Amino acid sequence: MRVFRCVESQGSSPLYCFQQADRSWELLERDGVRFLPTGKKVNPSRFLTPVQPSAVFAIGVNYAAHAKEFGAAQQTWPTVFMKSPASVIASGETVRLPRHLRSDKVDFEAELAVIIGRDFRNATTENALSNVLGYTCANDVSARDWQKEWGGTQWSRGKSFDTFCPLGPCLLTADAVPDPQNLDIEFRLNGEVMQKANTSNMLFSVVQILVFLSGSSTVPANSVIITGSPSGVGMGRTPPRWLKPGDTMATEISGIGVLENPVGEEVLT
Repeated sequence: MRVFRCVESQGSSPLYCFQQADRSWELLERDGVRFLPTGKKVNPSRFLTPVQPSAVFAIGVNYAAHAKEFGAAQQTWPTVFMKSPASVIASGETVRLPRHLRSDKVDFEAELAVIIGRDFRNATTENALSNVLGYTCANDVSARDWQKEWGGTQWSRGKSFDTFCPLGPCLLTADAVPDPQNLDIEFRLNGEVMQKANTSNMLFSVVQILVFLSGSSTVPANSVIITGSPSGVGMGRTPPRWLKPGDTMATEISGIGVLENPVGEEVLT
């Protein structure tokens, strides 16, 4: 099921809904890692991110070809960093290039995102996926100058500017994804295909990531885990292709849909 999060009017509480065959929208109730139809109609006026994240975990260099273009060695364990939940925006919203703490090397990274339905800890390979609420598209927007040149040895500064974590357009429920390692992923910049891969190319699978992140650590409900990007990012091109105002980005994952975001600039006040 493709589940959307929406509001019916400005200031109203967020709701979950899905679209019926007649294109009407039905209200859903969430019960942990499940959604239950209610039979009640809703009239969305605006669609939000599929979840309001309690935390955003990110996995770096998780595709071999991307690790090569990034100049990274093979990892024994997944490379983990965090993005601020305040960086999250919905499909259709504008990614704004930082101008106060300026970056002129902002990059795109299309990724599969995993949305967690309940708190869990010390998951096993057998039960890890039972904690997943669903999957969505993500774009790990990255200021490479702050990540690679000015941020010390950590990545979170260059990854956590406002608007740097688009998510959407919907959540594809876990029961609709029997194998998260068999999803096509594509990124288009102004209509041109820049990244194209399948999640089978991940170095660490979704299950392996969940087991690792939950080891001796609680992964809270409503966490979002973005699982790494294929090759083809702007930094890996000759010359590099940095984002600029007026660009349009589209991340598409099979079964989920298309996450679309225009690019603008931070408005200084």
